[in-house]
Parts: sequence; structure tokens; C-alpha cells
Amino acid sequence: MDIHSKPIQQRIDWLFDLARRHGESFRSPEAWLARGRYLAEHPTAIAVLKCMDGRINIPVATNTPTGILMPFRNLGGMFDLGWPHLGEVLAHHVQRMVNDGRRVLFLITYHWSKGDPARGCAGFAYNTQAAIAHTQEIRRQVEHIFGSGHGTVYPLVCGFETDEDALAIHGVDGRMLDLATLGEGDVAMLEPRLADLLPDMPAQMRADLLPLLAGNLDHITQVREQVRLHERMLDIEHREWMICLGRGFDFLHTPNQALIVGPYSPDLADPIRKAAGIIQSNMKAKRIPSDGFLLLASVPYDEIGVDRARAELKSRFLSGFAANVIRADYPALAEQMSMHKAVLDWRSRSLEFLAG
Repeated sequence: MDIHSKPIQQRIDWLFDLARRHGESFRSPEAWLARGRYLAEHPTAIAVLKCMDGRINIPVATNTPTGILMPFRNLGGMFDLGWPHLGEVLAHHVQRMVNDGRRVLFLITYHWSKGDPARGCAGFAYNTQAAIAHTQEIRRQVEHIFGSGHGTVYPLVCGFETDEDALAIHGVDGRMLDLATLGEGDVAMLEPRLADLLPDMPAQMRADLLPLLAGNLDHITQVREQVRLHERMLDIEHREWMICLGRGFDFLHTPNQALIVGPYSPDLADPIRKAAGIIQSNMKAKRIPSDGFLLLASVPYDEIGVDRARAELKSRFLSGFAANVIRADYPALAEQMSMHKAVLDWRSRSLEFLAG
């Protein structure tokens, strides 16, 4: 079903049903056991710093089970670990993983399109070299905070080519492993290629990265088949019809639906404006209907009581803040805005909508 072409209320109903079904699946005994088994076999905690672009869906592109990768999103994948909130969130995440005896792998991503530079990253004005330079700076910041020995925390720069959803792994000496140049028959070669490319990465961490790369090879094959059948022409262009603000959107495993803005930048209005501009462009280009778009704020909580109450206030604040930015900069678009607020029970992945 091409959900992008449906009326806005049908799209919203579809989204809420998707969130409900995702939560039910996540909480099922089979899924719970599968996650436990996967993490026992692959104990490295993997976090992904990535763009808000709805085409960037690393779990889908790597065939990774839901709940394994921890996402952090912002405009263009632009992050500064000096940002007070972001630095605290990342440090807390690393400390919690280390307390459980796990290493942490940060995938620091940028994206581009090999078919058309204009389908690349608008956040960097479609300048891929500028995006790469920024990810390398993030890598240096991670090393500054967590150490450059890489025994516990490893920052890995990864490109993501959006035409084929292909990963490109950057090595320590400037070399790169571009998975778009490999085939399904090259899976057996991934382990020695990684060892040669990333000699300073702990062996267990490399072993835990391998399933993502093997999954990406399989996904690339599927994408190429879609292209052959002319089923992917619009999927490589922006077709997002909602702005998601906050965290806890891993139920959106269907790519190209949402622009996801994390609550990290001190200038939060900037990515919101950019996201609204993309929504407006999508409407003008008739890639989505012009009858409306969704603004959804979500904040996760770990515990009931105080933690959930804080999440409610934060979700309401984020929703109101974003709405005011959009009304000020895109008043006509704001008239088409449907607003919803939610909190997410992180343990059960239950999305709970707030009234008012």
C-alpha cells in the first residue's frame, strides 16, 4: 500500500496502528527471547548518530532486529558533543552499557546520493565532503571524551548512499569499504576485510558489526531488484509527511515517512524549520498530498511516577515549541498541521498518547 498518497487522517490512523502493532510485537515472548539471544551473541552496544532524513533507516538497511540499535538524530547528522544535553545523554548511555560489561560502538553517519547530488543531504547543502569532515570531527570528539585507545568505545564513520541504502565504512588510514561494490557472495570476505580496515577495533566488536554489514549486502540486493521492477523511483526522493520530535520512533521501520528531530541541539528551532521546509516542498512537488501533515512529539520514560510525569511535560513542551516555530516561519503550512503528543514506555515500547 502506498500510504504516502492517502488522505492525512488515513495516514495518521495507519501510523498509530503501526505503533500499536510494533509495541505488541516488541513485547511478545518470541521477540523478547530473540533480542536476548541476539544480545548474548553480539554484546556490543551499537548507537547510531544520523540525519533526521526519513530515508535513513539503519535497522531496515541492515536487517537488524528492532530494539538493538540506539538512534540519535539531528539535521544533517550534525552533532556537537559539547552540547550540554547531548553530551549528558551520550555519557549516560555509555556509562550504563559499561556498567553492564558491554563495549559501545558509535556509528557516525553521513549520507549522499550517487545518482543526483540534489538527493543528498540538504543540511550540508549537498556537500558530501563537508559532511564527511563533520563526521570526522564528531569522531575526534568521541575520542576526546571516551579515549582514543578504543578498548571500550569505538567511533566509526559510516557513509550511507540513499539510492541503494548502501553502507560505506571508513577505515583508520583513509581507506573505505563500500558495500555497494560487493555482492552477496562476498559475505565470507567481510571478516578479513574488516580486520584489515579496522585493526584497532576489538575483535568482539568487529564480530558484532559483521551481521549489520551482511544484512546490508542482502538489503542492497533487494533494493536493486526493486529498481529493476521500477518500484523504487520515488522512494529515493523525499516523501516524508510528518515531523517527529523527540525520541522513541523506532516503530517507524517503514522508511521515508518522517523527518525525525532529536531534542539535542541548543538551537532546536533550526532543524524544525528545515523539516517544515521539506514537508512544504514535498507538497508542492506533489510527492505527498497537500491536505495536511503530522507533528508528533514523543518522549520516552523508563519508570512510572516522576520519570513518566517529566516525560509528559517534555512532550507537551516540544510539541508547543515546534508548532510555534512552524506557525512563525510557515504560517500557511501550519494551517495544515495535525498535532499529537505522546510518551513512550521504553521497556515495553508502548506509545501512550496524551490528551489536550
